[in-house]
Amino acid sequence: MDESGVIHVDRWSLLSITAMLAFLSPDHEDSPMDMPTLPFANTYARLPPRFYARINPVPVHDPGMIRFNQELAQELGLDAAVLAGAAGALIFGGNQVPEGAEPLAMAYAGHQFGHFNPQLGDGRAILLGEVADREGRRFDVQLKGAGRTPFSRGGDGRAQLGPVLREYVLCEFMHAMGIPTTRALAAVSTGEQVARERLYPGGIITRVSASFVRVGTFQFFAAHGHREALQQLLDYVIARNYPELQAHPRPWLGLLDAVVRRQAALIARWMQTGFIHGVMNTDNMSIAGETIDYGPCAFMDTYQADTVYSSIDREGRYAYRNQPAMAHWNLCRLAEALLPLAVEPEEALEAAQAVINAFPEHYEAAWLAGMCAKLGLEAAEEGDRVLVEDWLGLLETGRADFTLAFRALSKLGTVADPVQDAGLQTCFEKPAGLADWLERWRARLTREVCTEQARRARMQAVNPLYIPRNHRLEQAIRAAEDHDDFGPFQALVTVLAQPFRERPAAAGYERPPAAGEAVLQTFCGT
Repeated sequence: MDESGVIHVDRWSLLSITAMLAFLSPDHEDSPMDMPTLPFANTYARLPPRFYARINPVPVHDPGMIRFNQELAQELGLDAAVLAGAAGALIFGGNQVPEGAEPLAMAYAGHQFGHFNPQLGDGRAILLGEVADREGRRFDVQLKGAGRTPFSRGGDGRAQLGPVLREYVLCEFMHAMGIPTTRALAAVSTGEQVARERLYPGGIITRVSASFVRVGTFQFFAAHGHREALQQLLDYVIARNYPELQAHPRPWLGLLDAVVRRQAALIARWMQTGFIHGVMNTDNMSIAGETIDYGPCAFMDTYQADTVYSSIDREGRYAYRNQPAMAHWNLCRLAEALLPLAVEPEEALEAAQAVINAFPEHYEAAWLAGMCAKLGLEAAEEGDRVLVEDWLGLLETGRADFTLAFRALSKLGTVADPVQDAGLQTCFEKPAGLADWLERWRARLTREVCTEQARRARMQAVNPLYIPRNHRLEQAIRAAEDHDDFGPFQALVTVLAQPFRERPAAAGYERPPAAGEAVLQTFCGT
């Protein structure tokens, strides 16, 4: 970037463009194929050059479609029948830039494990453009693993196949759970290998999001003192994602409040599902309030509040129990980045602090409401929080499976049943204290007004039976990377599309890892 804020393409990017032009020459065997038209409208590309670097994806040797999300494509008004085949593999493998696309890599900064880096950006992701769904809502379409960009910082810009499959499984499961998330439109193999600790097959995932603007995007312009660009970014985000704030007397404060509320609700859902993101850096926090950047994330098996899976989180900064506090910390950084837009700094600081201080209250309300729903409690009472906390304490001391314990509880009635109660006990290594807690829980249920049948149905609608177990993901990845077998991956995606409904075809997918199957570390794939 020069003093004017223009991002210049480096030698790697020039090589990428050269390779792209060579690949698309008339002599290439894939060039005669007619490409489908995607209805792109690219508002981010209309922003000034300092917001991004224009760069085409780097072509790959042999793109092959692994899975195409037909349902999502139809929601976005795309030609699913055509895109699911060879034409789609060329587009989502980065070998063919569709008409109307304006590929670019977005600039942003970020705090990474508490340390600020003023220059990050999309080092292996390329935004193709935006499409609108049937309701007119706009979504970004981005290739991840599409090659070097000016922000690659020495990286190869590629993605290992395993993390591509992991992200596809996890984000589509989150969507099935009703948790705000980026979506997966396609997973493509590249026919090439990427070098990590050894050689792995490469892949590219096509991600869809309400916005890829991050807390780190605002930090980028604030850190560089570009107030005009900061204002342009604020105006863009409000017009795109928060149009109700356009009449707000202090739009920057309105945006801060809206993001605080969305993130509080999102993190509460993570905690209620046993999800651990693993890399909650500010460049991985979405302004749209979606779960974004699935790297070394995982779902807990045995409930332990200090659980960490990420191989790079050596100090446990982003452990399960720390996620609400880390989200709060990240939002403080967003407030700092927005403050330069305030007209009256002293008054603005006080207002921003009040918004930030409200995060724990928003989070607590969302967390408690969700946890009470998981316990079958609809009419809130004063002692409900203690009941929830005592249940979680039992799960931890008893080394219970988080998911199956909630699911087994949803089958119990208000009257003790030795058979059903025994089913819950099998979820615990040490069920000491469980009987006493169940007695309190059942007494509390008698004050609910709904029928027993309705209460059980309601509980089973929020307590999944199937989650993306780490050992299942690892089995699917190993089959794909080591044996070119995508059957386990395809089966896992199918099962997790309906996480609440028990069915014979999914038998076995609910069980936790057996001895020797547990996966205790997860990796970024970079």
